Amino acid sequence: MKIWYSFIAVVLLAVVVSCNSKADKKEENQTKTAKVVVPELKLTIDRTAIADFYETYPKLKNFQEEVLSLYKKKESTQLWLDNKGVVEFGNTLYNKYKGLDNEGLKANFPYKEINFIFEGNADNKLSQVNTDLMITNLYFYYGEKVYRGFDEKTTRSLEWLLPRKKMNYQVFSDSIFQKSTINDDRKSKMFSQYYKLRDVLREYREIEKKGGWKTIEIDDSYKNLKLGDSSDVIAQIRERLYVTKDIKEDSKSAVCDSVLMKSIKNYELHHGLSPKNIILREHIDEMNVPVSDRIKTIIANMERCRWIDPELEKGKEYLEVNIPEFKLYLIRDGKIAFTSAVVVGKAMTKTVIFSGMMNNIVFSPYWNVPTSIINKEIKPGMAKNKNYLKQKNLEWNNGAVRQLPGKNNSLGLVKFLFPNSSNIYLHDTPSKSLFERESRAFSHGCVRVAKPRELAIELLKQDPSWTPARIDKAMHAGKESWYTLKNKIPVYIGYFTAWVDREGNMNFYKDIYQRDESLIKLLTEE
Repeated sequence: MKIWYSFIAVVLLAVVVSCNSKADKKEENQTKTAKVVVPELKLTIDRTAIADFYETYPKLKNFQEEVLSLYKKKESTQLWLDNKGVVEFGNTLYNKYKGLDNEGLKANFPYKEINFIFEGNADNKLSQVNTDLMITNLYFYYGEKVYRGFDEKTTRSLEWLLPRKKMNYQVFSDSIFQKSTINDDRKSKMFSQYYKLRDVLREYREIEKKGGWKTIEIDDSYKNLKLGDSSDVIAQIRERLYVTKDIKEDSKSAVCDSVLMKSIKNYELHHGLSPKNIILREHIDEMNVPVSDRIKTIIANMERCRWIDPELEKGKEYLEVNIPEFKLYLIRDGKIAFTSAVVVGKAMTKTVIFSGMMNNIVFSPYWNVPTSIINKEIKPGMAKNKNYLKQKNLEWNNGAVRQLPGKNNSLGLVKFLFPNSSNIYLHDTPSKSLFERESRAFSHGCVRVAKPRELAIELLKQDPSWTPARIDKAMHAGKESWYTLKNKIPVYIGYFTAWVDREGNMNFYKDIYQRDESLIKLLTEE
């Protein structure tokens, strides 16, 4: 590899001679310090040099095209080195890399040479060209890990079918010249939930450093506690809640007073439990989940945030469903306009994680029974009871079955359609009691809405002719009718077991489909 140096040396010599007619002449020479311009470093990093690099370091080969493009823009010269060594931005990048733990990630760049460059290791045998290329690959490695996360093939294997955020390497590589992407932390680059979880991760890591929280000790004889009860367990609960700031102070009292009960109910609310006026064993079990496990859950959900395009949040109006939370939100102009409890698919018929565009609302709908349900439920029911179809308000037609409109229809009085290959939609249900359960995974895969009428009213605000009275009439008409939305509404069905809400509360939800474990394993093994 050729290296050109331009040498400029400027030497100034001043000689001052002073004469005195009454004294011997004396000559003084003053030499001013020579001023040298240090040679400018200019490396040639062309296609051949880059190809040679990836022959030596094949584990980085997936960045080759982006690296080629980047050096071509830079006219095949170095990016990270000058005549003094690695430039400041390169050191900033390395420090960010070493701090990947703050992002819930491992700093495991595949070649140890990257550490030799920045830590002055005597084993560093890299040429200047390969040094520059190694740092460039670190730049893309960092960007992919932090901003992109696992590739789409991996996320699909985890049954995540929401549209992936596209990593624009063109823009990302251009940012080297502005030195902005790594150095700043503008929160528009990522799905906003990512930064909220990262802040909580920092807090929980501090708790972990201090030893975490103590396990609340109870035995088999434990009886549910209520307001006014006295027990050593009460004192332990106070101490536990104080660690996570779920109670303002630890009074050490062993009596369950109103302040503690309020804090416990608030804790339950943010941990997927129904707030109650008694302290159940399951509530204590939830408090006893170790801080290390909570940290893993936070990290897994930070990874999920990497997969979401931050542009999603800029939509004027959209619906989002968080499966583990059993909750639906209508977001309008960046604010929550409506919420409803939902029932999602049970373990054997999981609700799919995906998105669609809602285009139709169907009032007094028929229910076209899926073939799987016909075979597993209806045919056996018909075999046992000849009046099964009539009792269930079903029609049989050449092997196809549909349920007539009405209050007992499995879809209730209204459904909301957003075409998709999984045939998932939102709908009403006659089984209202299920919404009272803490865990609401009972459906065949679709999403049952606790407040369908109110949702229809909210969505049809875009059409003033559809008054609440008109909606009620259509829902109870006993005859199917379709309404096509003037403006389609995006629907996002996601899966987050850790979520910081708009009030800043940390929420944890049960991993009902057991998806955290496989994701955590991938993050740990990486």
